[in-house]
Amino acid sequence: MDSFQLALWQSVSRHLDIGESTDSTTSLLAERIPLETLVIRRLDLEHHRLRVIARSPENAVGDVTDEIQLPDSNWRRLERWINQGKVLHYSLDGEQAETILRLISHSPANGDWLLAPLIGEHGSRGILFAQSVGQKAFTRQHLSLLTSILEPMGVALDNDARLHELAALREAAEAERQSLLRRYGRKDTGETIVGESEGLAQVMQRVDLVSRSEVPILILGETGTGKELVSRAIHNRSDRHNGPFLRVNCGAIPRELIDSQLFGHEKGSFTGASETRQGWFERADMGTLFLDEIGELPLDAQVRFLRVLQDGYVERVGGAKPIRVNVRVVAATHRDLAAMVREGTFREDLWYRIAVFPILLPPLRDRVDDIPALATHFAQRAAIRFGLAPMPPTEADFELLKSYDWPGNIRELGAVIDRAAILGDGHSLELAAALGVAMPAAPRLKTVNPGLNPASILLGGNRPRIATLNDAMRDHIESALRLSRGRIEGPRGAARMLGINPHTLRARMRKLKIDWAVFREEADERE
Repeated sequence: MDSFQLALWQSVSRHLDIGESTDSTTSLLAERIPLETLVIRRLDLEHHRLRVIARSPENAVGDVTDEIQLPDSNWRRLERWINQGKVLHYSLDGEQAETILRLISHSPANGDWLLAPLIGEHGSRGILFAQSVGQKAFTRQHLSLLTSILEPMGVALDNDARLHELAALREAAEAERQSLLRRYGRKDTGETIVGESEGLAQVMQRVDLVSRSEVPILILGETGTGKELVSRAIHNRSDRHNGPFLRVNCGAIPRELIDSQLFGHEKGSFTGASETRQGWFERADMGTLFLDEIGELPLDAQVRFLRVLQDGYVERVGGAKPIRVNVRVVAATHRDLAAMVREGTFREDLWYRIAVFPILLPPLRDRVDDIPALATHFAQRAAIRFGLAPMPPTEADFELLKSYDWPGNIRELGAVIDRAAILGDGHSLELAAALGVAMPAAPRLKTVNPGLNPASILLGGNRPRIATLNDAMRDHIESALRLSRGRIEGPRGAARMLGINPHTLRARMRKLKIDWAVFREEADERE
């Protein structure tokens, strides 16, 4: 390798920013050839756009459009030329060179010029444009030097892509952090689990025992008991705490997209796959993947999931080779997986694989002593989220809360406190009214006394039976389906009425065994 090549590679290695690499490369070339300007464009393969990402010097003569959108026909011609890897010199390839230049809306000033495709090893694509000084022409020796910079500039293009990808990931991580802070009413990300020294003491002991190991973990517990918080505590206390923590709700992924979401897909592997995408396992590499509602995975996806656990490899949809991943899996469910194994709806080999170290979260009714601390925490959170004056619960509030069974567990408690804070408007916590709103309609009660207020219903010794959260949710969804005539999506669909994503509604309907077709048949019969 001669001194020029060595200096060129050192320049690319020294500068991650492609603008700095281009300036340095231009300086090196200008010592040897009559170079006026160097321009680098990046191809956006998904949106058919071209963008100038480096230009040296900045005040060079010539009309350069910073960003352009190409029609499909022009884009195909441009891609064909780049994939051929042919370098175009104006003096030798005048007509073809001018054709490509017109495609990218580049109008050079007077002088000789060269167009060359840039192809990075990791999929980046770009175009290099070099223009000579004045009327001077590039000689064969000049062209040889210009051609020699294509490989290192392709590396610079890859480095720039990684730099922007990391910046995007940092922005996404910060947005998620801020969202979590708002969700939990915190000002920082310090790990705080209310009740870890009381009702969750045994749970946290098991968390400490298993955090630094690499075995899969299964968290069992009713809906709303805090499975995600415990999984985050496991990640934060593990050696992977600097890696990503990703949460996937298996019940919310449409069946036809499960493989693509979990394992990724290659470009063109199915209709709509316009680019290669990493799945959740690849994105969680060197970190923790939290698979919530693992019992909702269909059997065929369970087979592929088992292979990842056993071998540490994923295979993208449409992919030709397995990809190594290093992921710690934490699974969670509120369902009885052992019973599902007996029924044949959950694989026995997968059950044994993920149940190496199960952690059982107690329901809120079994940790009544934690209710005061939890209620105080949620009241502080509500004040921050809604911009209200802090209003801590009173002893009477604690007694009222302790008298309730909490079928929705901690999630329901948080919702009740939020509702009480809104009803109190910063002057008080209207817990009795909030619990009254939370109660189901009269048909679900064995006895109803209209003269009783919500507090007396909850505190009375002969209180009516309250429907479970699943029953109440089933009634609500069925009412929406009846009004929508069995339609789920669209402006008059049940999902729009309920204010949730159609995929989420379908997942809940599968869980609650609700058949939308019944309501469409009812509507047809009424007509």
